[in-house]
Amino acid sequence: MNRQEQRSEETKQFILKAARGLFASMGYESVTIRQIAKAAGCSHTTIYIYFKDKEALLQALTIPGLLELQASLESILNDTSLTGLQAVKRMSSELIRFCLMHRTMYTVFFMVKADRVDEREPAMDMNKLRNQLFALLSEGLGRCFDEQLPESRLLAYSRIYYYMLQGIVSTYAYSEESTESLMGRLGETFDEATDVVLSGLLQRHLEEGQI
Repeated sequence: MNRQEQRSEETKQFILKAARGLFASMGYESVTIRQIAKAAGCSHTTIYIYFKDKEALLQALTIPGLLELQASLESILNDTSLTGLQAVKRMSSELIRFCLMHRTMYTVFFMVKADRVDEREPAMDMNKLRNQLFALLSEGLGRCFDEQLPESRLLAYSRIYYYMLQGIVSTYAYSEESTESLMGRLGETFDEATDVVLSGLLQRHLEEGQI
């Protein structure tokens, strides 16, 4: 990489860092390209050299992290030594850990400009990844049942389970306690929450089968 290429890459990283900080502190919708440029120490026209628009910036910030989480969840799901319940519980713990590690960007990673989780073909790459993450969790959840669930029922159960996980993360989204400390202090409570919800869903399925 020559000096000009290095300067160009540094400028791009300054822009991403500025956008990350502003999106986290002010919220995506409130931030303007001019504010990002000011924080990055460049002109607003410079940003358009690297990013088509604010949405492109958003995707550049979210996709690497979502890909990292996807790889972790896929590794757990593909571990043949785990039962369905064990896999779901490990995936849940990993999702919570990831969200707590990136808590200042939690809303940006998962909420901003999100499509429905059952959208078949999201237009934006970050939403494809978001929905793939939900699908991985849903696949793991489906393995916990003795029989294949109807698609509509599995979707409903997956949503319920996902709401619980996001509720845990939301509770500590503004905590100043480190992720390591939170997971160490509350990891067993998080595990128990997943056990309770999973047990409830399994029991609900049994009851529905008896009706």
